[in-house]
Formats: sequence, C-alpha cells, structure tokens
Amino acid sequence: MQVETHAPVAFYLTGRAAGAGLDPMEGLGLRPALFAGYEDLTSLRYDFPVVLAGDGGVEPLSGLFDAALEVAAQGPEAARVRQHGLRLEREMRVLAALGERGRFGDVFEAAAARIGPAGGTDFADSQRRIRAALKCEGELADCDGLLARRLLQHLWQRSHEAKAAAFGAKLRRLKLRLAGILQAGVDHSRRGVTAGRLEASVGPAYAETFDFDAMSRLLARSLPVDSMPAGRRQRIAGLLRVLDTQRFFAQPDGAAKAAPYGFVFDTCAAALKAWRERQPRLVELARALVVAELEIAGTYDPARHDAVFRNWGGGGLDASELAAFPDYLVAVHESRLDANENARLMEILSAGLPIKVLLQADDLADDTTPGLRSRRLASLAMGLNTAYVLQSAASNLLRFGDRLRAAMAYRGPALVNVYSGAGSHNVPPYLVAAAAMESRAFPAFSYDPSAGADWAARFFVRGNPQPELDWPVRQLAYEDGAHQAATMEVPFTVIDFLAADARYASHFARVPRTAWDECIGVDEALAATQPGMAEKVPGVAMLDAADRLQKVIVDQALMRQAARCRDLWRSLQELGGIHNSHARDLLERDRQARREEDEARVPVARTEAPVAAVVTEAPAAAAQPAEPAGATEHAADEAYIETERCSSCNECTQINNRMFAYDSNQQAYIADITAGTYAQLVEAAESCQVAVIHPGKPRDPNEPGLADLLKRAELFA
Repeated sequence: MQVETHAPVAFYLTGRAAGAGLDPMEGLGLRPALFAGYEDLTSLRYDFPVVLAGDGGVEPLSGLFDAALEVAAQGPEAARVRQHGLRLEREMRVLAALGERGRFGDVFEAAAARIGPAGGTDFADSQRRIRAALKCEGELADCDGLLARRLLQHLWQRSHEAKAAAFGAKLRRLKLRLAGILQAGVDHSRRGVTAGRLEASVGPAYAETFDFDAMSRLLARSLPVDSMPAGRRQRIAGLLRVLDTQRFFAQPDGAAKAAPYGFVFDTCAAALKAWRERQPRLVELARALVVAELEIAGTYDPARHDAVFRNWGGGGLDASELAAFPDYLVAVHESRLDANENARLMEILSAGLPIKVLLQADDLADDTTPGLRSRRLASLAMGLNTAYVLQSAASNLLRFGDRLRAAMAYRGPALVNVYSGAGSHNVPPYLVAAAAMESRAFPAFSYDPSAGADWAARFFVRGNPQPELDWPVRQLAYEDGAHQAATMEVPFTVIDFLAADARYASHFARVPRTAWDECIGVDEALAATQPGMAEKVPGVAMLDAADRLQKVIVDQALMRQAARCRDLWRSLQELGGIHNSHARDLLERDRQARREEDEARVPVARTEAPVAAVVTEAPAAAAQPAEPAGATEHAADEAYIETERCSSCNECTQINNRMFAYDSNQQAYIADITAGTYAQLVEAAESCQVAVIHPGKPRDPNEPGLADLLKRAELFA
C-alpha cells in the first residue's frame, strides 16, 4: 500500500502514524543496520573478556592467547595447536558471556572440559602446550555491569600495595632507629651497667670469673643517671607509640594492636565521614614521620621546633604530604546519587581530597538528552579545576587504561564517569556501551589538571571514533533487490542508538520500500535549516529478523534530542581543539589582514579629472547591548549568567546569538532576554559546560511545555 504523501510529515510532527502504510515499530524486532556484524560477540576476537592480573596488569583474553600460541604452536603440529587454541579462547569467551567468573586457570579448565572428546585425540596435547605457555594468572572479567568497579578496584589495590610497601619500609627504618636511640641512651647511663646487664653481655662462660656487682659500682660512678634528656626520651617514646598504633597501613612486623582502616566505600557520604574522623590521626602520623627524621638526624631543636610542630597540620595536609598515604575509593551508582550524595560528591571534588569516585550509569533513558545528566556532573567537576575527570563507556575502559591509571595516581580527587550499557536492553552490554560512545550519546574524554597549564595539555577527546565528524560514518554491505552486492555509507547517530532501545519504539515508524525516497538521513536533516519540515523526513536504516533492510522514520521530539546531543559533542570537540571557533576567527582575521596587505601593494589607477568629495553624515552606530558591570545580586525569578565563570564554549550563542552575547573578555551574558524563549534559556543551561546559566522563571506564562521546562530548570536555580 502506498504511503499517503502527508503521512511521514504528520508522523514527524506529532509522533503518531496518521496515515496508511506506516507501521508502528513496536514488536517488529528491528535493530540498527550497523549491528549486523555483531550478532554473536563470542565468535569475535575483541577487547573482552580481560584478565585482571596479579601484577596489576589488565590483559585482553585474545592478546594472551596470541602470545601463548606464538610459543606453543611450533613445528609440524602448529596448525593443530593453533586451531585448538582459538577454540579454547572462544569457549572461554562463551563462558564469560554466560556469567562465568573466577580465576583464569579455572575458567580455562572449564572451557577445556566443555570441549572434551569433541576436540579430537590430540586435543589433550594441545591443551597442555597452550596452558604451559599462558603465563598470566588472575581474575576473568567481562564487559558487564560489574566491570568498572572490578577494574578500578584492581588498579586502586595495586596503587595501595605500592604505597604500603614504601610506607612499610620507611616505618621499619624509623622504628628501628628510634628504638636504637632510646637503647643508646640506656647503654650510656647507670641503667646500662647494672650487674645483670653486665653479666648478660659477657655470657655464662665467665660468670665465675668476674664480680659483676663490684664492676657495676665502679662503672656507675662515671655515668649519669640518664644520658638522655627527659624531654627527648618522652618525645621519642611518643613517636614510637604513634608509629606502633597507626592504622593507615598494616604494621610491617604484623604486631598491630588494631586492624588497618578500610578505604573502599559505597557512598561519598561514608567516605567523607571516615576521612573527617581519621583526619586528626592522619595529621598526628604525618607529623610523627617528620619529627622522627629530625630526631634520627640529631637536628631536632626543642627551642625552635616545639613551637613549629605544636600546631603543625592544623590547616590540613597538602597534596605532596598526602601522597604517601592511602587514597580512598568510592563506587556509587547514579541511581543512588540523591541530593545529599550529590552534595557530598561535589564537596569531595572541590576540597581536593584524595578520594577517587567511580560514578556508574547503567541506563541513559531517563535523561532529557541521552548522557546529559552524567555529562553535567563531569562538566561541573572540570570547572572546579582540582579533580582528574574521566568519562568513558565500559567498552572503552581497556583502551583508556593508561588514563585510568593516571586517575588513580593523581594527587587529589578523581571522578571516573562510566556508562556500563547493562540497562534494560536486550543487547549485550558491550555492544550497548560501544554504541553509546559511537553515537556521541556518551563520548569519552579525560581532563588532567596536572598535565599542563592549558586545555590543549589537559583535555583529551580524540579517543572517540572519527572525532573530527559530528557522527562516525561506517560502511554497510548488503544485497540489493537484484541480489547484487552493494555498500553504502551510514552515519551512526544518536537516533540509531535510541532505535536499538525498545522503550523508544513509539518515536519510530516503519515505511515501505516504495516510500524510501521520502526519507533523508538524520545527519542531513539536522544540517538543514528546518530539519524534516520539507517533503522528506529523517529516517534510519534497520534490519528485521531475516536480515532484510528496512527504514524507519523518527519524530520531531527525538530529533530535538539528537540536535542537543550533536551540540554537546561539538562543544567537547572545541574544548579538545577540534573545529575551534577561536582558532577559526584568528585564522580568518589573519587571512583578511593578508588580503588587505596585498591590496595595499596594488597601485590605484588615477582618474582623468579630480572627483568632487561627497560628504555625508556618518550613520549612527548601531545600538549595542550593554555589557554586565560585574557580579551582582539577582532576584530568585531573574534569568542571569555568572559571566566571570564563563568558559567561552559557544554553546549558548549557538542556541540564540541575540539572546546571548559575549563581552569584551569573550565571556557570555544575557544581552536581550526578550530575543528568545524560556525553552532556549533552559536548553542553554543544560548545555553549559560549567553550569553558569540560571534560567530563573519564565516571562511568558503561556509558553508551551512550561511544566517540563520548570522541572528541568530546578537544577540550575
């Protein structure tokens, strides 16, 4: 049946299939066309599963088998051993996909048992050779909802063990030297030459030869009662007491009076509470370490140092002093990030505390724009300029391994923001997470304040696929109606990502092949001045259960989300030095200056007769909106921008360059509140990198959708 001409446009505008030939997508079992090559992840060799090795390393299973087969697959049996090795690897990947967890060796044996006699008569020999060549041992981890926590705790544990080893060696040395100083004080006093001590020092062989009582009386005449000042003895004894009772690391001699503290928490509130409670003991221990070194060197001067160390550390310890002590690790799920927990998180990040926070989201469906809520938190953290910030889909964590280690090693707070993909999709979490990153719904980036003085050094966004483009473009191979092989380039947009989620099915409708010419790509529609308002509407390529190519169109509501997602991605590109508007402006000004210089060099032809000068009155300068005078108090209902905190990201001016403008410092302010809608104010606030736009209350009480807009604006009051 032919689709009525107006039906696709009507669906685009209303989200309702108001015409013949449009099929609701619910129940059709369609999936994005680019998912075609990833139906069975267990048959593919990719980054997962991984082995969390005992030495702190993280190795992909495929890489481990490649290295092992280089050793085991030698000689005449090489082909057979390699074949069996790849089969074992796939079986281990199948077990991981089924939820198998445990030590690498145990899963290897379980995989071999599943193959069993079906592997052939020589399988046992191949198994033995391959297992001998697989040197790595550790826990097997797949890309699922537990991966991020397991991986970060694995990296944190390695860092903690390194700190514990260094601290333990230092603690042993200090305690031994301080005890030696006390003992030396005793040895050089009357207490050191008692008859019993003299007899013990000589040994039983000469016990009948000497009169130790007489010897003691004779030696004691020339020695003081105590060779060490009482104040120093008390000070050193106090230092040893602090070192013996500290609970930040295990005692190297195993003689701890209490168990060491724990440093892994499930909430920011619990970690912050523990930090505050332990702070006095931490300062006491840090002070004891410094004083102990002075005592050992013999340079502690009570007249000078007592006053210095009496209130030492009262204002807290700096990052270099905290570096020797354990970092805290918090793993919190986004669903538990209520107002109190969010406040504690921001307190951790802004105070510069050595607490690493994993914030994990399993689902992006609740956001008005996919990934916006998590992105907002990451942007706020970057705006503080004190925290290491890393955002990544779980599928990309292995490739971000060096940046994860840098986050763990950073001297200060770190926020690791991860989308696991383990929500309500009927798709493997790895594929969902990878699609979120590919579609710009959850792009990957990192921000390291210690990497340099500017954004070019601190901010990294080029780990995303095809970072120069709005949407990555992939080749899709298919068979056309004439059964001929064909290919087409397909951009993978956020609409493709949302089309894979059955909860968004009501925003899509399938069109018959005869109406495909009425569809345009999502990227093309977004690039148009009025996307989808012409005769053609945006659509995406999908596959049905029989792998037949289908096309579905999408409604305007979802396209608005796509536009916001694209604009958020463009702002990240600009921060990462891709398509930077300031660089373009400088380049254009330089080109203009060069053109003017070239024109100035060309001689101007003289006219035959002088031309009378025509004097006209200069036109009045166009009125310009006044720039804000500075930070002022604002009424609760008033819309305003914290101009002095603006990062010049261009997001608000891209939404409405008449409502928003830049001042002489290239920082944004509201130039004309009447030049736009309340919806644009809210959208600008949501898009702002550093959350400095406050929408206030709407001026027009009749503006459509105010209830939803006011709810969204509450976050920026």
